[in-house]
Amino acid sequence: MNYKALFTDMTLDYLRPIEPSAGNKMIITFRTAKDDVDNVYIVCGDEEIPMKKAQSAEDFDFYDVFIDASKQTMYYHFRIQSGNESCLFDKRGVVHDILPSMRFCLIPDFETPEWAKGAVMYQIFTDRFCNGDKTNDVVNDEYYYIDGHSEFVEDWDRPPSTTGDYRQFYGGDLQGVLDKMDYLEDLGVEVIYFNPLFVSPSSHKYDTQDYDHIDPHFGKIEVDEGDVLPQGSCDNSKASRYTSRVSSSENLTASDELFRQVVEEAHKRGMRVILDGVFNHCGSFNKWLDREKIYEGREGYEKGAYISNNSPYKDYFAFSKNQWPYNESYDGWWNYDTLPKLNYEGSKALEEYIINIGRKWVSPPFNVDGWRLDVAADLGHSAEYNHSFWKKFRTAVKKANPEAVILAENYGDSKDWLSGGEWDTVMNYDAFMEPLTWFLTGMDKHSDEFRVDLWGNADYFWNEMMYKSGEIFTTPSLYVAMNELSNHDHSRFLTRTNHTAGRITTHGSTMAGQNTNKAVMREAVTVQMTWPGAPTIYYGDEAGVVGFTDPDNRRTYPWGHEDHKMIEFHKEIIRIHKENSELKTGSIKKLFSEKNIIAYGRFNKVGASIVVVNNNTYAVTKEIEVWQLGIPMNDAIVHRLIETSAAGFNTSDVAYRVKEGKLSLRLPATSAIVIKYDTLTAMSEQEFWATHKFG
Repeated sequence: MNYKALFTDMTLDYLRPIEPSAGNKMIITFRTAKDDVDNVYIVCGDEEIPMKKAQSAEDFDFYDVFIDASKQTMYYHFRIQSGNESCLFDKRGVVHDILPSMRFCLIPDFETPEWAKGAVMYQIFTDRFCNGDKTNDVVNDEYYYIDGHSEFVEDWDRPPSTTGDYRQFYGGDLQGVLDKMDYLEDLGVEVIYFNPLFVSPSSHKYDTQDYDHIDPHFGKIEVDEGDVLPQGSCDNSKASRYTSRVSSSENLTASDELFRQVVEEAHKRGMRVILDGVFNHCGSFNKWLDREKIYEGREGYEKGAYISNNSPYKDYFAFSKNQWPYNESYDGWWNYDTLPKLNYEGSKALEEYIINIGRKWVSPPFNVDGWRLDVAADLGHSAEYNHSFWKKFRTAVKKANPEAVILAENYGDSKDWLSGGEWDTVMNYDAFMEPLTWFLTGMDKHSDEFRVDLWGNADYFWNEMMYKSGEIFTTPSLYVAMNELSNHDHSRFLTRTNHTAGRITTHGSTMAGQNTNKAVMREAVTVQMTWPGAPTIYYGDEAGVVGFTDPDNRRTYPWGHEDHKMIEFHKEIIRIHKENSELKTGSIKKLFSEKNIIAYGRFNKVGASIVVVNNNTYAVTKEIEVWQLGIPMNDAIVHRLIETSAAGFNTSDVAYRVKEGKLSLRLPATSAIVIKYDTLTAMSEQEFWATHKFG
């Protein structure tokens, strides 16, 4: 039996429809080598159902079975028989024992937005992206936060400070995003994901002050009156300028309107917008708590729970002592008193309020296209309540906007939340960012550790990338998973290429940019743009920004001194990703694996792309068995789409001929290549020989 020919998955070529409703009839397909097996069976529970040979191609047979989608989650695998030989097939491929977590899993009535599958996302940490409006900048001494006064950084190019970055501002805002829409569109961005935008005292804004409004420091300040704090004062009840800026209805209304314009402009350009929702905790400045006494006595605002035992928001927080007024005994997330934990189990009103927030921003007039949910698994005080809340949240959001995506941050196994009724998907740390970083750099995602045993370890790479994705995701979730190389919580990928373990506090900011390897960065981006999921660029990665883990990863975008070659590379590889459907929603198959070298294929009925990465510091020549992707065994012509190496990158057309199902490639040092076979436009050998040269 030809084991390499055996294949199925849950993409459109092998499951139709790919997201069935309960009761729908489905067609499930399994591929074998032509005339190679006697029987193929699909095994659903205890039932083994024979499949029927429905179609034959040049090298393959395709077996079909019609099955009605049940109301419950369906698990299945396959048994293939040829004479006295038999094998099993699950998400891992050919196996001799089925692993329950690696069975194919189909959840009836669960679907993820079509626009999000394989969408190119761009994450913007707004304060550090572009300052388009100087009039809304945070001013020095505007208020006190944690351990000092607010500070405006005059030098846009100054790296973040080792201390106090959360209260230091560079002035990036929504007007700056509007000003750079041409840039984002030209880059090829399809989705903008914003780090939090709601009113908050920090530069990162994961300490929400008011969920109902966009922060005027990111939006518009129409009313700007009052005083800053005197030096030495930490009493924010006297920070009248800050209070005016963040609570005046004119400022809040104008800021919300500017955000509406940002979304509208993005939509005009074919882009979507995702907001960051921090619903596990809020901030000590929050109007419901009001520990800083910003809202106390202000017209239009109720007393905060910190202020009074009679506050309508008292049950929004869990207090351990009866110490009003000014009760400091509230529960803080990870014991941070600046991050009060929201007490959902104690307040039905809080639950309804936050669910309404989820509904509000995806509805007119804002029409946001989805949520990224911060530390989503931590919400509530029990697993039971957490799951109950996210079911309600999903129902409300999807009813308001059926096309909205719900994407959660979670470290570790997320399958309990991806069962169809809660999240659509997650930020893909376990089955993308971490294993790819280990393989290409030997570094962990924080640059805290270098492991030579994982550097170039192809077996570890495949185990983590393929097996963890199989265990965590169903196909609808996998194809919208956020595949990042860097973000606001981890070091910049380019810095990881220098193999320097440490942080800005141990090495300083300069070291983050020393001895980096842009060729390795381009290898990583090539994998990112050709792997199943939604490739997500952290602002500035495409321009060569470096940085250790936060706060150093939150450097400003380098307008005026960008790495233009890196930007051009991103444009080309994004274009390739978007132009070839197999790279967005096609199947994936491992083709080759050895120390420092991986090869895989993405394919569907209209085309196949071959991706090969050589992370060695020397050139190699390898033969790749590409017939497994449906490419004809002999005389098929394939074309290079892009190649990157230490010398740069090249998109000129080079053609190769497949011989006996294999493609022979010479791979330069530190290189990646994407090669395409187009089923629909494949030329005859004679036509091709007349007009092209072979590589």
